[in-house]
Amino acid sequence: MLLELTRPELVRTGNLIDGRWSGAAEDGRYLVINPANGERFAEVPDSTAVDAHAATDAAARALPAWRATLPRERAAILRRWHALILANLEDLARIMSTEQGKPLAEARGEVHYGASYVEWFAEEGPRVYGDIIPQQQRGKRMSAVKEPIGIVAAVTPWNFPLAMIARKIAPALAVGCTVVAKPAEDTPLTALALAQLALEAGVPCGVLNMISASRDQGVAAVGDWLADARVRKITFTGSTAVGKHLARASADTLKKLSLELGGNAPFIVFEDADLDAAIEGLMASKFRNGGQTCVCPNRVYVQAGVYDAFARKLGERVAALKVGPATDDSAQIGPMINARAVEKIARHVDDALSHGARVLTGGRKLDALGPNYYAPTVLLDAKEGMVVCCEETFGPVVPLFSFEREEDVIRAANDTPYGLAAYFYTRDVRRIHRVSAQLEAGVIGANEGAVASAAAPFGGVKESGYGREGSRYGLDDYLSVKYVCEGGLD
Repeated sequence: MLLELTRPELVRTGNLIDGRWSGAAEDGRYLVINPANGERFAEVPDSTAVDAHAATDAAARALPAWRATLPRERAAILRRWHALILANLEDLARIMSTEQGKPLAEARGEVHYGASYVEWFAEEGPRVYGDIIPQQQRGKRMSAVKEPIGIVAAVTPWNFPLAMIARKIAPALAVGCTVVAKPAEDTPLTALALAQLALEAGVPCGVLNMISASRDQGVAAVGDWLADARVRKITFTGSTAVGKHLARASADTLKKLSLELGGNAPFIVFEDADLDAAIEGLMASKFRNGGQTCVCPNRVYVQAGVYDAFARKLGERVAALKVGPATDDSAQIGPMINARAVEKIARHVDDALSHGARVLTGGRKLDALGPNYYAPTVLLDAKEGMVVCCEETFGPVVPLFSFEREEDVIRAANDTPYGLAAYFYTRDVRRIHRVSAQLEAGVIGANEGAVASAAAPFGGVKESGYGREGSRYGLDDYLSVKYVCEGGLD
């Protein structure tokens, strides 16, 4: 069975506040549902602003001592956390697959990926340097010192329930911040298990606090963090609409924000591309997590001279994908997260068909498998104006657009308010540099579909947000710069 765990105690069904597991203050609870079959998985606290405030109180008490620890001491704790994550990889993957739906092989990969951020920031935390500013006046010495910003509130999405929260918590802890966190309402259990392992690694009481909440109650809980001046930073991954709300609502306390928001990624195949390599890249980038990622290609542009050949090869690959629950070891695509997701995918496909698109493969729900399955789909003859061109589908649907000239596809690729990721394939080295410079996105894949790495800065431009996660740049959003001027030295 999927939930035959080596350590069943990793399935935590309480809030972590000040090092203790407890229910919500008002005793509310809600169900976590397995999207593969619609069955109940667990009950977790339905936290309110009262719980969020208690978490902030704990983080505030813990902050002075934690920020005073040596960077190497914090790094040692993070390294132990990293080791525990890998030691419990199989249990974490099974919890994740059950609440999120992704195949077990993919869930195992996410555990490795999330753990890589903990390891990376354990190494980078001790390397936060300031600057001695060249002397401007005799008798004065000026320096710039980087310090932890304070309490960080992390709000994460359901599509990568371990990697996204690890990518936010690890840098915050590495530089001496304390954290209050709320994982997505659909997938809290993976994050709560991760928090349990952090406690076992030696993260002190109150340094990491985590609460679960349903959609309605979660708004009130996060709202308390937005209003609380003690919370100095919000880091959020999710929709652009919610990101804009957080920016507006946090303005009264002038918090620092990192916002990784929606995307509408183009994937461009030029006539001189290696078509087999382009298809491999598209399969890797588009069908990861069933297309439920913010960086997966949403619009695939293929130059007219290779359009038919590319479509034929792609259709064969997509039609061969195995769809099924995580209990099926051969499954490559799992269920969508919930019925709303399936309804959105179906609406996008129906709109495209009503405007002249044709189904090459897929294009239907797979009700025989369960309530939340949709067939991997390739649409031919996609055009501007279709919903699939304007909105993020967040599902296993590939609309193929045809283009003639490079300048035309650059214009089309950039014709969106979003700018998170963009991909293109070409054998022309000059074109690689030319197109990379012109595409308006924070992440570019040139002849590569798998771009994620703990060593790389991740984030968007335009309405895809601001701030960067991962890499050495990922520490900057958790630090403030203090200028120190020493006088009377002559």
